[in-house]
Amino acid sequence: MTAADNVTIRDIRVIMTEPDNIRLVIVKIETSEPGLYGVGCATFTQRPSTVKVAVDDFLRPFLIGKNVADIEDIWQSAYVSSYWRNGPVLNNALSGVDQALWDIKGKMAGMPVYDLLGGRAREAAPVYVHASGGSKEETADRMAAYMEQGFHHIRIQVATRGYSSYGSHGASGDGSIVARDVSQGPIPVTSWLRDYDPNQLYAHPGGVFEPKPYMRGALELFEHIRDRFGYGVEILHDVHERIPPILGVWFAKEVEKYQLFFLEDLFSPEDNEYFRMVRQQCATPIAMGELWNSPHEIIPMIKDRLVDFLRMHMSQIGGITPGRKFAAMGELFSVRTAWHGPGDTSPVGHAANLMLDINCHNFGIQEASIPGERTLEMFPGFPELRDGMMWPNGNPGLGIDIDEEMAARFPHKDRAFGGAWDTVRRADGGMVKP
Repeated sequence: MTAADNVTIRDIRVIMTEPDNIRLVIVKIETSEPGLYGVGCATFTQRPSTVKVAVDDFLRPFLIGKNVADIEDIWQSAYVSSYWRNGPVLNNALSGVDQALWDIKGKMAGMPVYDLLGGRAREAAPVYVHASGGSKEETADRMAAYMEQGFHHIRIQVATRGYSSYGSHGASGDGSIVARDVSQGPIPVTSWLRDYDPNQLYAHPGGVFEPKPYMRGALELFEHIRDRFGYGVEILHDVHERIPPILGVWFAKEVEKYQLFFLEDLFSPEDNEYFRMVRQQCATPIAMGELWNSPHEIIPMIKDRLVDFLRMHMSQIGGITPGRKFAAMGELFSVRTAWHGPGDTSPVGHAANLMLDINCHNFGIQEASIPGERTLEMFPGFPELRDGMMWPNGNPGLGIDIDEEMAARFPHKDRAFGGAWDTVRRADGGMVKP
């Protein structure tokens, strides 16, 4: 074991790569001990270059020379070093540093991070995957395929007739449109829609969204899924914060009879108070948090038991150090964890999620993303998905690494609109906020 008192931060570097069309940001901390380094996730897909600047120009000079063992002091001092804080750029930058330091500490101790946090509360983390389709039948068929692979928790989404496309994110599941069958719904009148170039990359394929057709389609989907599969499989659904809050209250009541494992992102963070109305009127389990940045958003929701699952994006809140504290608070109030884990969580981020999943008693479920072949090759040690669960490999630290030579061969690609999250619109052209 290396003497911690003698090991300091020698350098901090940002690795920006895109193996499978999702921009990833990885922070690597090199230490004064030859060959000892750590990696952390700082992925903010929509604004990756701003995170790199925050690390290179501010955190790096602030932290070089500090003792790698002092994670708590480093996090607290770096957190307030900008004076203003709690934004996604600075939090992601800090997360990259924080996760890398936990990776280093685990390597120095010869233990996986979950052992440093107190050991295992379970052997593996049950996960959910995404089944989406252009019709309720197509979604059900994809759900059946996942069930055959051993998955027991499945998020289901369906295209809204006449309005939407489908998938796991953006227009691929939240009800926005890329293609439209005019025989099945109203013709959008908005002129804000762009003609999409199939040779161009978009951060989010914008389109038309209307709340009531979306809600009717989702309820029909739930009915179809329960008729076909019964209640022996857990289903989840993501609203993506797109419907007016009062309709969200109604929707939460309507889905109660279908016994969802949870209903996700029912309201925008600005509308947190509406969760009180939901609590008073139904017992639908609620998951929320991927857009939360600040403790001021999160703590009241836990304290007042307004949500059942904490869905924060680990790098968005600043890494493992704050994540384990929110998880501990959740345990005291019987609120479970369900860390955000889509494709724009890097493999390093998935490994960090898993460390808390294995350690925390109040773990609920883990969102999983099936990685592409290049991603698996670039990040050796990616947690194994098997039997509907994510399994740790038991290696020291986060148990994962990055092939930097391969990462350099897959740099970030240019995107239309600078990679902005392209706006979804109502049929009349009004903006719909996530």
